[in-house]
Amino acid sequence: MSRRVLIVHAHPEPRSLNRQLVDEAVSTLLQQGHEVMQSDLHAMGWKAVFDAQDFPSRANAKRLDFIAESGHAFANGLQTADVEEEQRKLLAADALILQFPLWWFGMPAILKGWVDRVFAYGLAYGWQGAGNRYRYGEGGLQGKRALLSVTVGGPAEDYAPRGINGPLEQLLFPITHGTLFFPGMAVLPTHAVYGTGRLDDARVAAARLAWQARLAGLFSDAPIAFRPQNGGDYPDGHALAEQVAPGQSGLLAHIAETSPDR
Repeated sequence: MSRRVLIVHAHPEPRSLNRQLVDEAVSTLLQQGHEVMQSDLHAMGWKAVFDAQDFPSRANAKRLDFIAESGHAFANGLQTADVEEEQRKLLAADALILQFPLWWFGMPAILKGWVDRVFAYGLAYGWQGAGNRYRYGEGGLQGKRALLSVTVGGPAEDYAPRGINGPLEQLLFPITHGTLFFPGMAVLPTHAVYGTGRLDDARVAAARLAWQARLAGLFSDAPIAFRPQNGGDYPDGHALAEQVAPGQSGLLAHIAETSPDR
């Protein structure tokens, strides 16, 4: 079955490992019969800062309220052309892949700026004008899959459960849970290549093969078992019920498969 995949990538060097992984993904997905769309943010000269320039036709010219202006622009066809084009690709996609280097324990600023500008009110949040009624498992991007593909300069040991930098999946929780699951996407476990500062040709080739194998499960692998807001675990839509994940707190309590009650 043919599907559409959007790859958004953020690395300024066209010969980087990130670019090679993008090329590998395009080739692999096309061979699988899928359609591939790309957003090379640096090549596009993407405007990373979300500011007043994003609202050429303001609802309120006196005071900039980002939520109100984002909703106004999205609902009335008043967004800038670059944002509209990225939303068109995102809405057309069955799966979204974010390809980026881990910089200071998160995504590069240009990719964060893509999210800030593209994930508009009425699309990624405030869906159907219902405030927070539809979020964390439901929303405007429900039914799509998402996958982070991250290159990491340090060794895997630094990101192990007791590694000095902390577990990678927990470091990326604000992206996987807060950016992608929030508007309804099913988020797969992160794909990572470690020690990228010292990769020789053989390890680059191995990384490309591992990525190719991982892509085979893009539409079949089980997503992270984030707890949906409206599935019963959050009776008030805010906090976990007392009987859910008893004795647990923090990020992992919001992943069902790690909880002793499931």
